[in-house]
Amino acid sequence: MGSKGLEVLKETAPHITRVLAIIHPETLAHQAMWQSIEEAAPRLTIEATAGGVHNAAEIERVIASFAQKPDGGLVALPHALTVFNASVIVGLAQRYRMPDIHALAEVAAVGGLVSYGLNWDDQFRRAAEYVDRILKGAKPAELPVEQPTKFELVINLKTAKAIGLDIPPTLLTRADRVIE
Repeated sequence: MGSKGLEVLKETAPHITRVLAIIHPETLAHQAMWQSIEEAAPRLTIEATAGGVHNAAEIERVIASFAQKPDGGLVALPHALTVFNASVIVGLAQRYRMPDIHALAEVAAVGGLVSYGLNWDDQFRRAAEYVDRILKGAKPAELPVEQPTKFELVINLKTAKAIGLDIPPTLLTRADRVIE
C-alpha cells in the first residue's frame, strides 16, 4: 500500500519531487510500507524521506522541517497515531500548501486532499460473512485467508483549490467520491 499511495499522490500532484512519509518507526507494517515507498520513489522521480513520529509535537516538527523546500508532498501511513492526529497533519499540509494522501476516506472528508485505502464497509461485510459461515458449522482453520478486494479513492476538490492544485481529469473520473 505504501507504493500505491505514493503513485496516487504523484498522479494527483505531478509537480511533486519530494515526499515525506509520516511513519511510526516501531510498527512493522510501517517498515514494510516505507520499504515499498523507497523502492517506488526513483521510478516516480521522487525523493522520499521517512518522518518517524510518536506524537503530535514530532508530527509538527517533521512537517515544518520538510516544508522548508518546495515541491513536497505528504503520505500519512495508516496508524492510530496518524488517524488521531489527522487534523494536525491536514492543517499543516494546508498551511504549507503540500498535497497529502491518507489511507482513510474520513480524512479526505475533513480536509485531506486525497485518500486511497480499504473500503471498510466491504471489509466489515466480508467479516460478517465469515462469522456466518462459522456459525453454520464451517471450521475456521479450513476457511481461506482473503485479501481485501475493494479500495476507495476519495478526492477533496475544496482542499485542492485551497492549495492551488488542479486535479487531473483522468484521476477525477477514477475517484469513488469527489468532495466539492
